[in-house]
Amino acid sequence: MRVTALRATPVAVPYRTDEVWAFGRRSGLVSVLVEMETDEGLTGLGEAAAYPSADVVLSVLRGLEPLVMGSDPLRIEALIQRIDVVGTWHHTGSSSPAIAAVETACWDLLGKSCGQPVVSFFGGRFRDRVEFFHYVAAAAPEEVRAEGRRAAEAGARVCYLKVGADELATDVARVAALREGAGPGMGIRVDANEAWSPGAALRAVRALEEYGLELVEQPVSGRNLPEMAYVRSRLDTPLLANEASWNRSDQLAVLRHGAADVLSVDQQMDGGLLNLKRSAGICAAAGLTVVKHSLGELGVALAAAVHVVAATPNFRHANQAYGALLTDDVVRGSFGGPLEHYTDGCLPVPDGPGLGVELDPEKVERYAELYRTRGAEFAFHDPEALRGAPALPKR
Repeated sequence: MRVTALRATPVAVPYRTDEVWAFGRRSGLVSVLVEMETDEGLTGLGEAAAYPSADVVLSVLRGLEPLVMGSDPLRIEALIQRIDVVGTWHHTGSSSPAIAAVETACWDLLGKSCGQPVVSFFGGRFRDRVEFFHYVAAAAPEEVRAEGRRAAEAGARVCYLKVGADELATDVARVAALREGAGPGMGIRVDANEAWSPGAALRAVRALEEYGLELVEQPVSGRNLPEMAYVRSRLDTPLLANEASWNRSDQLAVLRHGAADVLSVDQQMDGGLLNLKRSAGICAAAGLTVVKHSLGELGVALAAAVHVVAATPNFRHANQAYGALLTDDVVRGSFGGPLEHYTDGCLPVPDGPGLGVELDPEKVERYAELYRTRGAEFAFHDPEALRGAPALPKR
């Protein structure tokens, strides 16, 4: 089998409500769909988050073409080593999502070529479905309270809420409202996206712990691991590393410093599914659990991750997905996409060969057109935040 074409299609899918974080917002997500065609008539699917932008992803994909075209997509290690070493793409970062999309397409082809789901290649099913948290957009307390009720009614076990507002009282009011709306049994995970200094983080988390927190995600800078370890040692709530934990090298450093209780891992930020499995293995050797992170993804990348998470024991917490925010998806059927496709916050492992999902051509065209006409509206930005020239940390 040989690769004969690599096609990339940027798409934009709206949210039902804005995603808001400490320094901006977006009204939908952009992904780049990848279709890897072969001389045997099979096509493999991949997906790259538009990180840091769709233009960057498309540029990387063009740069990868000479390394991919004519290669055997079933020799996955050899192809990725060619990309990393010969192509000098081994410096993970903004190039990683495009590489991950190419690698995912290879796994899809491998599964399709032998009639097996991708989960079979990563150890087989340890679990039959994968749990995800309910993403609660940062908003007025009454809106947060209502979304907490929606999450509980949908059967979710964990809600995720961005914190790091300009005033701590705003965060406290939102978390209190979420607890009231979701009820006493709901796990609440908060994410500050590095918004706080160590002293401010301790003050903030202690104020929020009254409402019962499952995890506190990246309260301080991910580039100062001794300070992360300091904050971790003084909190009762377990600390989840995210910005400190983009790739395997980062995770090793976090472990050496004892800087987190749980680590976030992401196939997009570390170049593919093999590295997602390796990240989890590194953390398992240290006796720690992991959470799948997401930069924003649709059904192709989500299905790919589900196969690996289902085969890996130490994914013990609810993972990140966008079902509570998305209005639609680009794959056929009921996998991924909006909240109604989840059961008690969980998605089943697809049974079909490869990733087990197919693109819906009509939806791909619709959201490709939306990207062409309004793509700039879906970037992470906020006119008010841009005028304010925000800086890290906030306090």
